[in-house]
Amino acid sequence: MRLLFSHDASSLRDNRIELVRASWQELTISVSDVTLGDEGQYTCSLFTMPIKITKAYLTVLGVPERPEITGFTKPALEGDMITLTCSSPGSKPAATIRWFRNDKEVQDLLCSPPEGTKEVNATGKSFTVRSSLQFEVDRRDDGVAYTCSVEHPALDKPYLTTEVLQVHYAPHLEITHSLLLPQEGQYLKLECVSIGNPIPEPVLWSKDGGELPDVERMIVEGRDLTFTALNKTDNGTYRCEASNHLGTSRAEYVLFVYDPNALGQVGPDHALVGGVVAVVVFITLCLTIVLGRYLARHKGTYLTHEAKGADDAPDADTAIINAEGNHVHAEEKKEYFI
Repeated sequence: MRLLFSHDASSLRDNRIELVRASWQELTISVSDVTLGDEGQYTCSLFTMPIKITKAYLTVLGVPERPEITGFTKPALEGDMITLTCSSPGSKPAATIRWFRNDKEVQDLLCSPPEGTKEVNATGKSFTVRSSLQFEVDRRDDGVAYTCSVEHPALDKPYLTTEVLQVHYAPHLEITHSLLLPQEGQYLKLECVSIGNPIPEPVLWSKDGGELPDVERMIVEGRDLTFTALNKTDNGTYRCEASNHLGTSRAEYVLFVYDPNALGQVGPDHALVGGVVAVVVFITLCLTIVLGRYLARHKGTYLTHEAKGADDAPDADTAIINAEGNHVHAEEKKEYFI
């Protein structure tokens, strides 16, 4: 009696295949450095009369390579249309690609899913998978991480590759101030807050279109303009300006320095009382006008009753009856004196 292993109708003649156990009841082999070419049907033949045969099919998983993201050149400009392509060769069956924007899957963020393709390698036994994202970038995409995740049954955990976007955009400036009502003698700081990539610098300060008049009290430190002690001569329009290679931005602040004594005389309480008094006077005047017009309209109203037909009556009794009838049905005549 003889035992024989074969692979797809060919006898096993490979140094990677070793005989592990051989007996009249069992024949065991091992295959090292398994490749996709080892997949197929294996036959164990027992040469007896008649010959006994048993078969087994070996499936080999093709482990995908780590993904690579291409198609993006740093930095992008705001408004550019860019395409990110993630590819991973060598998988069998074909691997699955998923995209993430920071920690959220792109499939849930976009109206249309990413475009994906599967290509069969030249050997015909494995796949190269690709997936592409195309979108218009803006300043909100600056610093955003796009991650390509490759999932496959042969992997304990997905392969990940991340690309962090760098987007350049024009600057935008705003001026913030430390005081709501600047008063003479107070300390005031104006800060020129700039947003842009690259960072717009240097920041230039000016007053009413010219240079700062008092550099001893008006101190410029980086993006800040500081007044050590305000006075009335500081009133005016202050401008900060900064640029990068995509443009220039400006911001303005109108400074009016208040007299602290004047602010103390006219406080919020006086203004409130004055407003209430004005409302009461206005309501009283309106009521007086309405009441006067009402009395004037009704002062001249009177009723006249004319006894028609009394002169035509043949006798006194008939005249009285006619007068009483006319008194009941007489039309009211109203005269209005305004």
